[in-house]
Amino acid sequence: MVTLKAVVEALLFASQKPLSLKEIASTLTAAAEYFEEGPESGLAKVKEAEILESLHTLQNEYSELGRAFHLIEQVSGWVLASRIEYQFWVRQLFPEMRPTRLSAPALETLAIIAYRQPITKADIEAIRGVTVDGMMQKLLEAGLVKITGRAEVPGRPLLYVTTQHFMEHFGLKNLDELPNASELREVTLPKAAAPPGSRPAVTAETIVPSDSKLENNEHGEVETIPGTDSKAN
Repeated sequence: MVTLKAVVEALLFASQKPLSLKEIASTLTAAAEYFEEGPESGLAKVKEAEILESLHTLQNEYSELGRAFHLIEQVSGWVLASRIEYQFWVRQLFPEMRPTRLSAPALETLAIIAYRQPITKADIEAIRGVTVDGMMQKLLEAGLVKITGRAEVPGRPLLYVTTQHFMEHFGLKNLDELPNASELREVTLPKAAAPPGSRPAVTAETIVPSDSKLENNEHGEVETIPGTDSKAN
């Protein structure tokens, strides 16, 4: 007998991207035209709460059975993923897909943006004490950060935030899942100096202490390599 849990599992298995509750529900509704009667036709009427319950049931079953994959919720929806302990074997299937390599300075810059976004490049440089032009370009090209607008301060500098790709890459549902998020957002740090004759105001400030960094997790491939920044003049 076809059950809601089995159908949801089939959709997750076939999908090439995370599925939201809304997407799963709309898929069930769209399939209703193929069933005039029977238990299958009733799947078109299930609520998102029932779908969520099935997802949690699948999560627990995979965990209890010790499967090589698990069901995780990301910012854009639910997805099946192999567990981290099998990464070395899985990687051999995709030798052409190299992990994104970020230097330690680039990861530090990314962490600063993540913890108190939106933030200007000048503020990031004030916190780190070095120029970050190269680091910002690398993060932009990797799709981990993006420009979201301009700060309402003299000079209207660009504001940077993390992207949905960043959230998916690190397996986050929201920014509150960042390590020690609430504490680190409240720490006061150096801010960029205001231009002569203007009010010394900027829109964002943040800190990531030396012992706190974004780390690899089971959903990401970020690796650190030795690197240095150029000192600011």
